[in-house]
Amino acid sequence: MAPMGIRLSPLGMAVFCLLGLGVLYHLYSGFLAGRFAFFMLSEPAAGGPETPHGSAPGGTVDLRELLAVSVLAAVRGGEEVKRVREGNVLNAKAKGKTREGAEEQLTTGDLLSNRRMFYLLKGAFPAIQINSEERVDTADQETVSWDHSIPEDIKQKIQPKEVPAESVTVWIDPLDATQEYTEDLRQYVTTMVCVAVNGKPVIGVIHKPFSSYTAWAMVDGGSNVKSRSAYNEKTPRIIVSRSHAGKVEQVARQTFGNKTMIIPAGGAGYKVLALLDVPEKNQEEADVYIHVTYIKKWDICAGNAVLRALGGHMTTLTGEEISYTGSDGNEGGLIASINMNHKALIEKLPDLEKTSHK
Repeated sequence: MAPMGIRLSPLGMAVFCLLGLGVLYHLYSGFLAGRFAFFMLSEPAAGGPETPHGSAPGGTVDLRELLAVSVLAAVRGGEEVKRVREGNVLNAKAKGKTREGAEEQLTTGDLLSNRRMFYLLKGAFPAIQINSEERVDTADQETVSWDHSIPEDIKQKIQPKEVPAESVTVWIDPLDATQEYTEDLRQYVTTMVCVAVNGKPVIGVIHKPFSSYTAWAMVDGGSNVKSRSAYNEKTPRIIVSRSHAGKVEQVARQTFGNKTMIIPAGGAGYKVLALLDVPEKNQEEADVYIHVTYIKKWDICAGNAVLRALGGHMTTLTGEEISYTGSDGNEGGLIASINMNHKALIEKLPDLEKTSHK
């Protein structure tokens, strides 16, 4: 007997194929829908939350927010400075020598203030470059968060302003006038933060920990401090570092006369405040601030920004603008003034530039 064969009709084949397609659709339709939904949810929705400022290359920074954090950082650092000094646990030691041969002091106040200020600023704006006087120990990292609140006086005076994150450099001085700090000359001590954009100082914060006074200013924005109404250009009061008083006095009196007053003081922040209208009982007043030797940029950047915001000037002794990029030192000394003919001052004191290199 011949073997029997099975034949499928064309209609049967068509039904079989349709059933197969139905099964495949049922199995994969859910998977494809899920992948599509995941893709859609992964895209940023219009009007949704923005990427945090400074969190990615090419991001932006709001200078008003950065000012608010800078003020908070200076105050928080100042709390550490005050606590260490009042507890008399300075643990002062020499960290090196200046170019003039004087020992530079380092205290627990410097280190704790630096840690608090650095991590507060870095936590709020991780993409910005921060230069600080003291080394940051990554093994001693501290989590210091910012609640995104902006003080009312800053809100009222400063408008939001976005700049590229890569254009921003922050300079921190966690304890200005450390030598005076160890000598318990508290009036000279400040904590400072400066923000430079493309090398130009635009935000300055100077905080006095032992009186809780804070001066801040933003170029083309506003400030909480003013310049004084009267300055003396004929026989100016010149404020200088305690160690430089002798160098400046002879040249200044030859230039302006024997009645010229030389005011020795500690701390670059304190000296800039002496040019302004500061409601502090123990704050001396001066018309010009002169420094005749090499100085670090974290010492002067905040004061430079405050003076610029108020229409003043801080330049090298030859009148050159100081750039806050590149190296951390300023070689040309400095002269600072406000509401005075700054160019005329420089021309009257030509010998100081030579003194700055000695």
